[in-house]
Amino acid sequence: MPGAPRGKIRPAFRQWRAGRPFWGGLLLALGGAEVLLTLKASLDVILHVGMQGLAGYLLPAVMLLCGVLILFNPSQRLFYSVIGVLVSLGTWLTSNLGGFFVGLLLGVVGSCLTFGWLPDQEPRVSRRQRRKQARAAEAVAQPVEREAGQTA
Repeated sequence: MPGAPRGKIRPAFRQWRAGRPFWGGLLLALGGAEVLLTLKASLDVILHVGMQGLAGYLLPAVMLLCGVLILFNPSQRLFYSVIGVLVSLGTWLTSNLGGFFVGLLLGVVGSCLTFGWLPDQEPRVSRRQRRKQARAAEAVAQPVEREAGQTA
């Protein structure tokens, strides 16, 4: 968006990304794209042609579709992740050993990340923020201890 200020796009994207299994869907989609690209490799690079025709192109396309659907429809993430891991493993037989194992691994890791994602989990607090909170709590507690020691 060329007209929008940069300061408002990044927080909006972070909020959108926090409400879905972003990295899992992205890895699954990248795995599908990688397998599709290796199908177009030259004959010198191809290790295993596999079943020619529909299956060689269908499975990576389903991987790519599942990754995109995970990003834009996270409520059905469990179904898409199970289908994604099964299809990713199926590309080992049909599409150049799963895109020379790179697409296969990207798809399996992305599906596993998606399957393990919890939507209602509190966002993680960085170590720096935890230390800052601990120092603030300690600073508040010390004057109270001094006052208690003076009155006793």
